[in-house]
Amino acid sequence: MTGQHDDASDRLSRRPDRAAGRALRRPDSAAGRDFGRPDSAADQDSGRPDSAAGRASLRAAGQGLGWGPDAGRSRPPGGSGRSGTREPRARASRRGPESGPRSDDQTLQGEDRMSRQESTAAGQRRATVVDVARLAGVSTATVSRVMNRNYPVAAATRERVEAAMRGLGYVVNAHARALAGVSGRTVGIIISDVVDPFYAYIARGVEREAAAGDRLCLVCTTQGDPQRELAFIELMHERRADAVILVGGSVADRTYRAELARRAHDLDAGGSKLVLCGRPSLGEDVPTVGVEYDNEGGAFAITDHLLTQGHERILYLGGPPGLSTTRDRIAGHRRALELRGVAHDPDLVQPGAFSRAFGYRRMNELLREGLRFTAVFAANDIVAAGAAQALEEAGIGVPQDVSLVGYDDVPVAQELRPRLTTVHVPLEELGRQAVRVAVDGGDEDDWRAPTTGTLRLGTHIVVRDSVAPPRAAKRRRS
Repeated sequence: MTGQHDDASDRLSRRPDRAAGRALRRPDSAAGRDFGRPDSAADQDSGRPDSAAGRASLRAAGQGLGWGPDAGRSRPPGGSGRSGTREPRARASRRGPESGPRSDDQTLQGEDRMSRQESTAAGQRRATVVDVARLAGVSTATVSRVMNRNYPVAAATRERVEAAMRGLGYVVNAHARALAGVSGRTVGIIISDVVDPFYAYIARGVEREAAAGDRLCLVCTTQGDPQRELAFIELMHERRADAVILVGGSVADRTYRAELARRAHDLDAGGSKLVLCGRPSLGEDVPTVGVEYDNEGGAFAITDHLLTQGHERILYLGGPPGLSTTRDRIAGHRRALELRGVAHDPDLVQPGAFSRAFGYRRMNELLREGLRFTAVFAANDIVAAGAAQALEEAGIGVPQDVSLVGYDDVPVAQELRPRLTTVHVPLEELGRQAVRVAVDGGDEDDWRAPTTGTLRLGTHIVVRDSVAPPRAAKRRRS
């Protein structure tokens, strides 16, 4: 009997906070009623999340239950508040991305299990959504609505929940939410190169529009590799991105298009959307949306501008062969020549990289070869900058000897001397629209019909100082 009595006393001595913990956790107890009711006398001052007393109360309550920065300092190793016991191992979810979204309760349970698993490994218990709900005196569903912003919540309730999250140091487990089928409030943008101004300005538009909707923007660069492009789409799908925005021209490869179409179907099945920005559609049977600019129309307009100045020997320089962007610009260029009755000379079409180095190198080679031309249509402003450097070094004046135009209207166009005549593309607006067509803008846009198909933005030429009539035309006029 004495031994049994000693064992019972020892068990009670090792759990001195059990009674207090039950009282605080039970909403029908006196302590629970005072703690959970925002209108109780105990909560009139401490329940206000913006008061010093409220913050102190939240910290004190959290530490009493094993939360907060001081939690676990006096506990035995193992991460549990009970001596000699361990938290149950979280069971890994077998639901994949294709299983569809779960309910709020299922999502919260998944987050709780993963939080407990992580806390066991770290040796310290992390706060969960259940802890936040208990401290704020609301249901776990209300906590979920506050975090997801997918349902109206009273301002006072939202403040109380957010204050509880801050007091407990609660952080949303994004990985758990993705496994549970919940949107990660993320927009992914896949570009070729982050340094290129064309991509950089589109990315800025995407980021600003995503931030306006409280979404995170993830930028991935492929360096022009289609396989990296497909891999990044898969990664964004795993992370439950709301939209995956694919920027820039595409190559005409049947296998690549089939793989891209398959990933578009996977994203659509998971509630996400593949956005094609500045590239052709994959077909009516593929669930994508598109945002493009009048690429061919811009090339037609800038070529026609040169033709009206008297130029007929116009060199087209740059743009990777086989890329849809290059194909459209050359098509617009040739259409303008045909409408003006100017014969097409294949030697005057010199495709290549969208780079300053290519513009400089290829222009030097063509000058040494003696190719005759009076104007240069550079595939973009960066190529034009390289060509301008080569012309200057060769003692050829712009526009006195050779006229020069570009495409995109990025800052370098105004920095060149003379300032570059070019085609303006609304790059940042392209990025903004790419987000808008893919994700719900909120309650204020509920009346709008769902966006399908492709949205096209216009382009226009910007006339500056780099174009003049050719020398022969000047002599005829004089």
